[in-house]
Amino acid sequence: MMNEEDIVDILKKAEFIGVDMWITGGWGVDALLGQQTRPHNDVDIFVQKKDAKVFTEMLSLSSYRETKMDYTTKDHAGWRNSDDRIIDLHLFEFTEEGTLYFENEVYPAEVLNGKGIISGVTVRCLTAEAQLLYHQGYEYTEKDIHDVLLLCKTFGLPVPKEYDK
Repeated sequence: MMNEEDIVDILKKAEFIGVDMWITGGWGVDALLGQQTRPHNDVDIFVQKKDAKVFTEMLSLSSYRETKMDYTTKDHAGWRNSDDRIIDLHLFEFTEEGTLYFENEVYPAEVLNGKGIISGVTVRCLTAEAQLLYHQGYEYTEKDIHDVLLLCKTFGLPVPKEYDK
């Protein structure tokens, strides 16, 4: 399980090495809400590809090891430590046009404009709209339903059809 202290520790280490990171997934939702609403198995983090080497070196020095996961691609990898804390690392790049390029898709850079709070610390995260977008198009679970319904209720967003049951 990843708790608030684990997230803040990684945030501080990333800041120390000069790497910008954005929180997404369940912790990204909770950051936008300003409180932890459920337990989290992992934390999803977006980092620019240009910072991948220094960021993954920091993870290695913090006892995390890259772990093959079902979803592993060249831009998306899991990192796990001996306490079974998991970082789901997403690598992206900015295009010359200023858009975000991730997993062969282009998104407006504004998806990274979210701000949230984890354990009293302000964090960068995906916007509520982007969180909602990234919670679609796959086989979702009860935790996804929880996150999506909270996002929609809190930010006045329409519930996606696949979740409106």
